[in-house]
Amino acid sequence: MNYKFSARISTLQPSAIREILKATSSPDVIPLAAGNPAPEAFPIEEVRLISQSIFENRPVEALQYGVTEGYEPLRKRVLENVKSKGIGKNFDNILITSGAQQVMDLAVKVFCNEEDTIICETPSFIGSLNCFRSYRLKLRGVEVEADGINVDMLEKVLKEEPNVKIIYTIPNFQNPSGATMSLEKRQRLYSLAQKYNVMILEDNPYGDLRVEGEDLPTIKSMDTDGRVIYAGSFSKILAPGIRVGYAVADSTIIGKMTVGKQTSDVHTPIFNQMLVEEWMAKYDFESHIKKIQNIYRDKLNIMSDLLDSELSDIFTYVKPQGGLFVWCKLPDSVDMMDFCKTSAQNKVAIVPGTAFTVEPNEKSNHVRLNFSTPSNEKIVKGLKILSQVKKQFI
Repeated sequence: MNYKFSARISTLQPSAIREILKATSSPDVIPLAAGNPAPEAFPIEEVRLISQSIFENRPVEALQYGVTEGYEPLRKRVLENVKSKGIGKNFDNILITSGAQQVMDLAVKVFCNEEDTIICETPSFIGSLNCFRSYRLKLRGVEVEADGINVDMLEKVLKEEPNVKIIYTIPNFQNPSGATMSLEKRQRLYSLAQKYNVMILEDNPYGDLRVEGEDLPTIKSMDTDGRVIYAGSFSKILAPGIRVGYAVADSTIIGKMTVGKQTSDVHTPIFNQMLVEEWMAKYDFESHIKKIQNIYRDKLNIMSDLLDSELSDIFTYVKPQGGLFVWCKLPDSVDMMDFCKTSAQNKVAIVPGTAFTVEPNEKSNHVRLNFSTPSNEKIVKGLKILSQVKKQFI
């Protein structure tokens, strides 16, 4: 049969990262292309005990339908946690979602019509970009500098584009660039959103993964008029397979997002929500975060030391203060796609920078390296292999 797919899906391409991971899923491939948390960061024993307790004591509650807004004890606990960090005002409410990715989907579902414009950092997270494209939105990219989005360029785009609805940003350890937006730029971004009357979608999945430097206030903590939708997630601090995230936004927005969620998945799995709530209640949340930070600090230092000693003649980069990724620039004389293909042929998977570009035909000579997924030994082995691969290009 000759299928005729909808216009909103027919132009979408598969995630380049997912395709790379499928093509290089063999155990002998070193996965510097992934973005998965380190296996040793999972609280496996705690999850096992909590799961056993739930099914011994509250099995029907765990297996029954729930309200779309989320499991009430979890909503209260998460809201308390984020408010302790200055996130959320009296006008705000919370919605539990099926991962932070769903927050992006619901935000554009609520605010955007076809052909509206959404401003994105470039490069940016491919999952969000494809979500926005699926709604047939116009995407405008604004470059990410070492200290976050170029705010002068942002204002230029806001002046040029008459129909901007949302500015999408990942201010902490941005995916893929690893950049952290400075306090001054966060304040300026919020001020520009007020001036041009647009929403801000603040995606913060990596905020707890800081390994050096001082925490900076979220943009949501600066929100005085309800124009920031904040997306948080348990994927990077508990487990991504549980698929529990949340949105914090003005109560009116949360009401509309709730209706939008009812049309897609009714509610996030109740058992998963109960598991997260009990984990937060029974175990030392802050101690677990510190454990994860220590794991990633070691991994990042191993990778950056090898980049400096083995690959400084082909890669330039800014060492991130946290997150999961290092964004490396190749010389203009090196064909980035050939470098990625040659790396894959040598059993090291890395992601081409073009996977994260916002606008059609946008160029990139970067590659993204992930340090969270591979073991420390595989990080060393992978970068040693890349140091051999480079000899074919310089």
